Amino acid sequence: MNKKITFFLLLLLGVSGNTSTFFAVAQSMANELYKVAGTDSLEMEIYYPEKTVDAQPAIVFFFGGGWNGGNIHQFKPHAEHFAKKGLVTVLADYRVRSRHQTSPFDALEDAKSAIRYLKIHAERLKIDSSRIIASGGSAGGHLAAATAFISGFNSPEDPTISPKPAALLLFNPVIDNGPGGYGYERIGSRYHAFSPLHNLAKGAPPTLFFLGTQDRLIPVITAEYYAMVMEKVGSYCQLILYEGEEHGFFNYRNREIYEKTLKETEDFLIAQGFLPAGR
Repeated sequence: MNKKITFFLLLLLGVSGNTSTFFAVAQSMANELYKVAGTDSLEMEIYYPEKTVDAQPAIVFFFGGGWNGGNIHQFKPHAEHFAKKGLVTVLADYRVRSRHQTSPFDALEDAKSAIRYLKIHAERLKIDSSRIIASGGSAGGHLAAATAFISGFNSPEDPTISPKPAALLLFNPVIDNGPGGYGYERIGSRYHAFSPLHNLAKGAPPTLFFLGTQDRLIPVITAEYYAMVMEKVGSYCQLILYEGEEHGFFNYRNREIYEKTLKETEDFLIAQGFLPAGR
């Protein structure tokens, strides 16, 4: 595994007179080729804490973009932040229509392949395979949730180990692909086998769910129904609604909200035992 060390200079604003203090934090990042699908090579970027120990919890992030496009670095600020908190973090690429002429079903195959890759290579990658968290925004949130709930759409080359994550961090996720839900015109009659909302069952991993109340793609009532069903199957779902916010409100460009959702995510991870209190 090839690693490169990236140094970040962080400015401390505790200014004494006219003097500002700088310090450098070392953070290692590895590129991994996790899948070859036809002529398409799919990579992931893995970010490590400054002090790496064996068998750490990990978070894998899937970018949004309606399974049509998107950027693997959408969640890079999140990945860097939680690596500094002591987690291994992963940005996973997957096939989308604009670049690969593929379907949402192919995207789900890739998301499952990514988690299986992390589990298979957990020892080498210094990851605890039983504590891999799946996260994503919008269609990437769908992929994260679907790795937990959907049994089909598996790459023939994949091993038969479960891609089910230990927890979910969902940012205005696409969870309903049925009639009236997002993407039904592309999913069609296969929604019963593809839609997370239609496949919730006992054993669902604990979930943190962010949504803006003015989201025009994901209705609040859909998120509330998801949380209700999670409770009925005996699983924990923390739904956090942001009043007046629209789709994508959580991204880094909205720094105040971004920082707030980071804190709420940290609290969730501490409560679920993935981060120690006070870190």
